[in-house]
Amino acid sequence: MTRHKRFVTVAVIGALTGGSLVGSTAGTAGAATQGAAVAQSCYGDAWSYSKPANTFFQPSSGALYFTTDNCADINIKTDTSRKVKVCFYASGGGLNYCQREYKTTTAGAWKVIAGDVKDGTKFKFQFASSAASTGMRAH
Repeated sequence: MTRHKRFVTVAVIGALTGGSLVGSTAGTAGAATQGAAVAQSCYGDAWSYSKPANTFFQPSSGALYFTTDNCADINIKTDTSRKVKVCFYASGGGLNYCQREYKTTTAGAWKVIAGDVKDGTKFKFQFASSAASTGMRAH
């Protein structure tokens, strides 16, 4: 189940627990707390990355990342501000397409680079700069 689906389920359960679907402050607060827990579990399962200099892709080798059911989105937290987009690959490993626009990250903050991505999707990050980059990724 993706993070988005889990959040909807948690939000509905939180609202029902609060007593009603409309006008319940307790239900909304409970859903927000549960939603934060879902996001934390996504980022709690994050992996580090280290992109070497003189390459635009991470991973820089022929390897690919793949999305999991931990997160509904492809997220990155860079140690320095960067421009990043995602390139998606077909199940056989060939390039399918890259996002048209780069998204600008803020150093030390999580950024959604691609949203609502199907579990098992293969991808790489493409950086606008060939400078070395380190940080975390969650997907």
